[in-house]
Amino acid sequence: QVMEGTPYYHFKHRGTRQKALSRHWGWNMRLKKEPKVGRSWLQAPRRAVLATLCPIPPLPTQVLWFEQQTVKRRGRRSLSVVPTDPWFYKQWYMNNDISPDLNILTAWSKGYSGQGVVLTILDDGIEKDHPDLSANYDPLASYDFNSDDPDPQPRYTSGQENRHGTRCAGEVAAAANNGICGAGIAYNAKVGGVRMLDGPVTDVVEAQSLSLHPQHVHIYSASWGPSDDGKTVDGPGRLAMEAFHRGITSGRGGLGSVFIWASGNGGINYDNCNCDGYTNSIYTVSVGSVLAGGQRPWYGESCSAILTTTYSSSATSGAHIVTTDLFHRCTDRHTGTSASAPLAAGIIALALEANPALTWRDLQHLVVRTSKPAHLQAEDWSANGVGRKVSHHYGYGLLDAGLLVEMAKAWAGTQPQLKCSIKALHAPRNIGSRLTISTDFSSCSGRTKHIHSLEHVQVQLSLSYSRRGDLVVSLTSPMGTTSTLVSVRPYDTSQEGYKDWTFMSTHFWDEDPNGTWTLQLENKGDAYNTALSPTPPAPGLLTSFILHLHGTEEDMRARRFAAPAADQCLEWDTQGMCQECGSSLYAHQRSCLSYCPPHYFGQTRRGATSTNATRTCARCHSSCYTCQGALATNCLSCPAASTFDALSRSCSPL
Repeated sequence: QVMEGTPYYHFKHRGTRQKALSRHWGWNMRLKKEPKVGRSWLQAPRRAVLATLCPIPPLPTQVLWFEQQTVKRRGRRSLSVVPTDPWFYKQWYMNNDISPDLNILTAWSKGYSGQGVVLTILDDGIEKDHPDLSANYDPLASYDFNSDDPDPQPRYTSGQENRHGTRCAGEVAAAANNGICGAGIAYNAKVGGVRMLDGPVTDVVEAQSLSLHPQHVHIYSASWGPSDDGKTVDGPGRLAMEAFHRGITSGRGGLGSVFIWASGNGGINYDNCNCDGYTNSIYTVSVGSVLAGGQRPWYGESCSAILTTTYSSSATSGAHIVTTDLFHRCTDRHTGTSASAPLAAGIIALALEANPALTWRDLQHLVVRTSKPAHLQAEDWSANGVGRKVSHHYGYGLLDAGLLVEMAKAWAGTQPQLKCSIKALHAPRNIGSRLTISTDFSSCSGRTKHIHSLEHVQVQLSLSYSRRGDLVVSLTSPMGTTSTLVSVRPYDTSQEGYKDWTFMSTHFWDEDPNGTWTLQLENKGDAYNTALSPTPPAPGLLTSFILHLHGTEEDMRARRFAAPAADQCLEWDTQGMCQECGSSLYAHQRSCLSYCPPHYFGQTRRGATSTNATRTCARCHSSCYTCQGALATNCLSCPAASTFDALSRSCSPL
């Protein structure tokens, strides 16, 4: 019986092949000529001609209709993990062309593409009608604060200087599989743009931009800040600071708005991003840059406030970041930390889709745990007090999207943020060539609730100095971690010193703050740097030092995250290649993946001795970049210097 309670039955004939290239015309003709079919009773012929898999009813049955069953061609309507966009092959930082990349394909293979997440790009506007952005454009996440109207369309000029926002938006949320440009990391997220840099930028403009529809917008991405000239010390004004604070306390229904910030492009000027009050805010995720080969880019700034790193360009091939451009065009020339921050914003959008209940602090905890040193080159990599490697150039390392969404799904919310401030200086001190000041955590430990695991540590200083850029400031924790708060800035000849300036470090994350903290100020320039106020001149003078410790009562070191055991290969061949994986993963070379990378397609096969189906990644035809089979007519997209024929599903050289 085909369906329970219906008069449809499936019969098989013992004398015919069950699989054939043509119909069994003989049996069909005999049945059609049977005078009782469709009009009367079919008794003897039924028994003589057809054999049933189920018992024949004892009573004669009238046959009203019959049909020989044929195999129908049916395809799965699931989308390939690898997009078919014509420039995806250029997106080396996410298509497995380099190792490691940002592991975007793994996150996509788990079903995350930014669905339900809203981002806005705070910049010079967004080309909202760009064909690769229009499907994901969100007018509620957009505004023009330069002209005070709701249309964020950029102002077009001959120099195209207002392309920055459109380029950043495409990195995050360019549509996928639409035959245009490449794919955004969160290609199903909604994206808006705020035009706020193409005109006078005031504290009011910044505050309005940072607080645009905080119950609708989840993530604010910014790739701008004070001048990267190596001599400026500047940050948000009173209104912008209030916007940050309101965002993290009441944005997203109290979970907190997420602010992503580029660390800065002042590397050539020996700038330090701890002199930028936006990127060193505890409320922002500061993102650094690295080249494809793991080298530091010439423009990259370093500082202890950087939390994580993404790619920006390739040193050898000259390849940069693929994204949308003005006049409905595409570009593969976007670069700088301006390109790195939106990549991080897109990855964090994937994490928010995986777990929409994450707070702004949850996300920073997750970013710390899912950023890895990998191949990133720096001489200052060192393990902090909990054994986690950290660098002033890269923070905790290269952000891993696949690991981030996996951890985000299972993350239990952190306990409320605690803060303790210690006034460590009670009388002015001469700096001289070197000054060391120690203070103890004991004044914080007597409270009912006190910090067991650190998050951000801030040092608020006031000092006079005749050449500010010569001064190096560092902080050492009770667990022995030393973090440089500001390094030598040779172009900073300012005689203003630091006036109530707050430095920040992420390097003590999860450490126990209990014990002695040590601040060191050292003159790395002229030994006769002086304070300007005394007469005659005296050594530089430190007038205020306040240590701000932020963290949680929970012992975060006790949290453990185990990678799924199913990621392990179950069977290897003699060459060390994986032959079988568990949990529906694909065997690919020496590993198990949740997807098949470009140049490969997923297939299921049964082994000669195994009864279980094995998933493997098989090679596409050499003409295809992505494919759904091994033939030249199974292409889904093409490599460089080829064109795609949608009718024949093939690629031809240009």
